[in-house]
Amino acid sequence: MSVDQLSTPLSKDDAYKLVDAVMERDDLALTASAHENEATGEWFFEAVCDSPPDLEAFSALARQTLGGTVQWSVTTLDPEVNWVAKSLEGLPPVIAGGFYVYGSHHEGAIPHGYTAMKIDAAQAFGTGHHETTTGCLEAIDRVLKRGRPRRMLDVGTGTGVLAIALAKRLKTPVIASDIDPIAVTTTAENAAINGVSRFIVPIEATGLNHPTIQAGAPYDLIVANILAGPLTALAPAMGRIAEPGASIILSGILEHQSRGVIVAYARQGMVLVQKLQRKEWTTLMLQKR
Repeated sequence: MSVDQLSTPLSKDDAYKLVDAVMERDDLALTASAHENEATGEWFFEAVCDSPPDLEAFSALARQTLGGTVQWSVTTLDPEVNWVAKSLEGLPPVIAGGFYVYGSHHEGAIPHGYTAMKIDAAQAFGTGHHETTTGCLEAIDRVLKRGRPRRMLDVGTGTGVLAIALAKRLKTPVIASDIDPIAVTTTAENAAINGVSRFIVPIEATGLNHPTIQAGAPYDLIVANILAGPLTALAPAMGRIAEPGASIILSGILEHQSRGVIVAYARQGMVLVQKLQRKEWTTLMLQKR
């Protein structure tokens, strides 16, 4: 099956609004993103879809979300190419929170004093380069400086980078859940590459009612790097499985969405301790009362 890329220039705010609207549906796109052309400063909305894209549906959603019409540019992509991996090839290592995240293409020495993780580009999210992932790594480092969690859960694990970070630092089991079976497989592979397979429990799960998640509760550290909408919906369940005093790290949140997430979690007894902002993305550090 061929794959098309749909794009249109928009303001930064409108591009992110349209990304949120598209990703709330499961019938329009395989992926959606907003990005800046650093040379020109122009922002674009992009979506990758099965060919042909439903231009009428995209246009209707754009009118509903943005209040106006947009002009689409459509490019056919080679279906044999993993475009996620290709776009991330050659990225430099990332340093965040004392963690050093690098791909197999990296040929330099690992700097002394860092917790190193080899994470290659894959179909699952999380090479360490996105602001939500670096925010979570920095938040994890701050939590670990205050104590040593014993029961940990990573929700929306993607490539497993956050669960692997915890396992490498603490040598303690981490449950790593994702709704995507590709992410679960990728997490298991990356855990083996990084020598922490015995500590990572990768599971395919929607929400927090999976028997393995329930059996591991209550948790003293929960990390969830997904999106603001799902995070808000998970707040009651998160409150039930977090023990008093637990640390909760949430990301995948645009700054303008952060207040709604903070309020949803405060209602469940999880209060804001610190907020880390990286560009337009926010990572929240909460504590269960």
